[in-house]
Amino acid sequence: MKFDKTITITEHETVYPVSEDSILLIESLKVKEGESILEIGCGSGIVALHCAKNGGKVFAVDINPEAVKATKENARANNLAIKVVESDMFDNVNGMFDTIMFNLPYLPVEDSNIDAKAWAGGKDGLAPLVRLLEGYPEYLNPGGRLVIVTSSLQDQGKLKRLTSKFIKKTIGVRPLFFEQLTVIELRQAV
Repeated sequence: MKFDKTITITEHETVYPVSEDSILLIESLKVKEGESILEIGCGSGIVALHCAKNGGKVFAVDINPEAVKATKENARANNLAIKVVESDMFDNVNGMFDTIMFNLPYLPVEDSNIDAKAWAGGKDGLAPLVRLLEGYPEYLNPGGRLVIVTSSLQDQGKLKRLTSKFIKKTIGVRPLFFEQLTVIELRQAV
């Protein structure tokens, strides 16, 4: 998809803002008409809104109630229909999806503050990915995909081990001055 500058976003102080990783995720995705999509950690809703505008049927969740509110407001402001609920990962998710995507909180920092949950990924930057990989099987349609944003700041050896059972495809890369962001598509090996 192309990043659509006509989608307007009202940012909120306690909600993860539209950032380089969000834009990279949008630009890396291809969405099919009618594709069912679950976005975990929707923040402002920018990725979910792009998916909906490109024909996806989107269910978005975030642990931060302010992010849920912001995503709902931004969806209304852009006349896009998406379902948004407060959820810690899969806690309040029902249904099966063709795509489950997560712009992971990937910085290798431990911080349990609600605001930090948008960027703090535990000591190796991979705690949210471990939880995603434990929970996704009952929500992903056969032949479906997981799409994640990773960072060169994460423990690369552990990332490789965690994703080794999947067919892995890099669908986007963005070098920044202090790290490299990569969007990876994971599919179950048959």
